[in-house]
Formats: sequence, C-alpha cells, structure tokens
Amino acid sequence: MPVYRPPSIRPSEITPEQVYLSRRQLLGGLAGIGLASAMPRASGQSMALVEPPLSFTRNARYSTPEKANSWSDITQYNNFYEFGTDKADPAQNAGDFRTRPWTVTVDGEAELRGQFDLDSFLKPHALEERIYRLRCVEAWSMVIPWVGIPLGEVLKRFKPTSRAKFVEFTTLLDPKQMPGQRYPVLDWPYAEGLRMDEAMHPLVILAVGLYGRVLPNQNGAPLRLVVPWKYGFKSIKSIVRIRFTEMQPKTSWQQSAPQEYGFFANVNPAVDHPRWSQKRERRIGQGSLWDRQPTLPFNGYADEVASLYRGLDLARWF
Repeated sequence: MPVYRPPSIRPSEITPEQVYLSRRQLLGGLAGIGLASAMPRASGQSMALVEPPLSFTRNARYSTPEKANSWSDITQYNNFYEFGTDKADPAQNAGDFRTRPWTVTVDGEAELRGQFDLDSFLKPHALEERIYRLRCVEAWSMVIPWVGIPLGEVLKRFKPTSRAKFVEFTTLLDPKQMPGQRYPVLDWPYAEGLRMDEAMHPLVILAVGLYGRVLPNQNGAPLRLVVPWKYGFKSIKSIVRIRFTEMQPKTSWQQSAPQEYGFFANVNPAVDHPRWSQKRERRIGQGSLWDRQPTLPFNGYADEVASLYRGLDLARWF
C-alpha cells in the first residue's frame, strides 16, 4: 500500500454530514430487509439520489464508546483500489457503480450451495449497528458506525461440512465499472480469507450500511466484510462469492507482497511493516498529520479474540 498522500479533493468540496443528511430523498420500492435499489449518480452531481434509512438495533455489547468519525471522514478517505489508489479516488470514481441487481455465490465445502439474490441472502437476519475501530496497515485509523449482520449467522445457513477449515471471499470483477481493475495493481479480482473459527467469531460482520444508511459505493457497497481486530485490507468489499475451503486460500495482498502482508493480518504493534512502524497510529479527523496515539494489540479487541491465536507465533504468522 502506498504511503499517505493528502486527498486531492479540496475541503470546500466535502459535503458536511448535516448537509448531506438533509439532502437525502426517500426512495420507494424497498425489498427484503430494507435495502433499496441502487440508483446511478447523474454525471457531475454529488449524490443527488440517495438511499432511505435502514431498520436496525444498536448492539452496545460490541460497540466502542469512542466518538465515531464524521460521515465526510468515512466516505471521503478510503482504500478501495478497484476505484483508484489515492484515498480520494473511490469517492470520486464510484458514483456510477451499480449495486443492483446483485448476487452472491456460495460454494465449496458446504451442503447448501448456489447463487443467491442479495435480498434473499440477507433477508432472514436482523440488522445491527456496531461502532467499530478500523485500523489500516498504513498506520491510520477511524471509528465507524457499521450496520450489518454477524457473519457466523449467515455462514451457518449453508451448513459447512467438516472439511471446511477456511472461508474465501471474492470481490466483483468488472473493469468497466471499476476503473482501478484496468491496471495491474493487484491480480484481480480481489480475494481474502479467514480461518473458520475467525469467520464464526461474533465480532465479524457483513456490513450493508453505515451511519444508519445503505453503504456508499466507495465504502464497499452493497456487501462488505468487517473484521475489527485485523488490518483493514482483510475487510473485503463488494463481495460476490463466498467459498468454504479445506486449504488456506490465496489472498490478494499476500500474493502481491508476501513479505509485507500475511494471511492473518492481526493488528500487532510489536511487528512493524517493513517500510514503517505499526506502534502508533493517526486517527483521521483528529489533530494534525503528525499526531499519533498508541496502537492497541488486536486493535483493542484482545479480550475477545486473543484466545483464537493461543500458541501461534504472531511475529512469524503475521
């Protein structure tokens, strides 16, 4: 991943959260759990058509009490290489990305397999809001109010067999809509994976929204993974395939730069990235570019997840 470069978008061009929310227009035709059909953004407009609110409950048990970043922080400063490598590129390039119709293929070591429309894939489950920390390997972080569903609840529906040791996730491959895929930055499509016990942990969610609204395109619409104790590149976006496997899947960054990005990607301040330290982090939207705070082991979720890695050398298996 490249080192931090200030967003090319000017501060005056970033819509304040309050103004953004006041401009929202409710759309009809809600389906399933309340996700509306994605509408294209007219050329030159800034989100003139938006989605209605989601119906969800707050899960305080898994939410950090820390103040969440603003809507502008979360939607204007992104890693989503399918839309460009600069932090401002996804917000600028993803406006016309169509997230409906959308299907998710489930295959591999499971009794129930097939291709599922997004509404039927999600419909049996109630949505929750969880305020999670997000820590990126480039030593910056945010606090984000995600809306989603525990991944484990979804995976159980497909009855993984005893041979299922890992879960592999794949992003949509569509260079016409995703201009970053026209360049060999990575071996497309983007792929990620979790060990089965990681995937079933109750902290892991499939997110479909943030700030109580449908997930913006630049944040991984319509369906993304959120694994809060791992670096952000593990939380794959715009998922179209979930595959249960017996062998550890090959993940995109692990293949691209194995000396820098391991399979586990647990937040570990004791293990530096080869090109920078991970001991401290910069919270986006707080202080100056040089203000830092200590990075917490497992991004502050050690009490919940450290037992998953008992006996594993986390400096070697990073």
